[in-house]
Amino acid sequence: MITTTFKRYEKKYQIHEFQLKQLMPILLAEMMPDDFTLKNNGYSIYNIYFDTENYDIIRHSLSKPYYKEKLRLRSYAIPSSPDDKVFLELKKKIGGIVSKRRATMTLNEANRFISKREYPLETNAINRLVLEEIDNFLDHHVIEPKAYISYDRIAFVGKNDPEFRVTFDCNIKNRQNNLSLEEGDFGNQLLPKDGYIMEIKILGAIPVWLTHALSSLKIYSSSFSKYGNTYKEYRRQSLAKIINMPISDNTELKYCISN
Repeated sequence: MITTTFKRYEKKYQIHEFQLKQLMPILLAEMMPDDFTLKNNGYSIYNIYFDTENYDIIRHSLSKPYYKEKLRLRSYAIPSSPDDKVFLELKKKIGGIVSKRRATMTLNEANRFISKREYPLETNAINRLVLEEIDNFLDHHVIEPKAYISYDRIAFVGKNDPEFRVTFDCNIKNRQNNLSLEEGDFGNQLLPKDGYIMEIKILGAIPVWLTHALSSLKIYSSSFSKYGNTYKEYRRQSLAKIINMPISDNTELKYCISN
């Protein structure tokens, strides 16, 4: 969970809980929970996504270009102090290959870097290289916080290939106000109660046993971007306000995940 750089293919699937339960015995024959899932029965991820004033970054991403990138601030706990550890990540996708650069720093250092391009006083060589790459990104994009997105995750790694990962995300929440991690974990739900986003993350081809399992369970790949769907919801609500049309409020729906 604290890898600083990597490249891989990522394939997403939107599945229901009953499909997850059918898939799990097959998965566990070849894979095992990663250290964080094993220790805590899963974990939570909290993100702030950055974009331009007019959402140019996500609009470009949704057009399915050959090259796209996004910047986010990530934490694995709600920060309670400016000195808590966070991760500033630049994620790129080039021709289907995903690469991620991650710099580790305190929340205060991250905020100062994003707002003032101020490098931390003490940082290692790898962090420095990542921050220089993010600095270059900031040369071409005037950004601001645009979305908060959090979710619960269970993750599995291959017994014979630790670089092979399968993750399941649920309880995906988003908001477009109070855009700082320390504000806490709340927001609207992106998926129904029994909905999961499965991601296969691998350096090469998907194993044959998993391909057969997905086919037999009628699990098919589908494009799903958490930030992309957050933006689409923002556009839907904005249009509703413009034409004075009432829209449904999901706040009355009750979602949960079963542990």
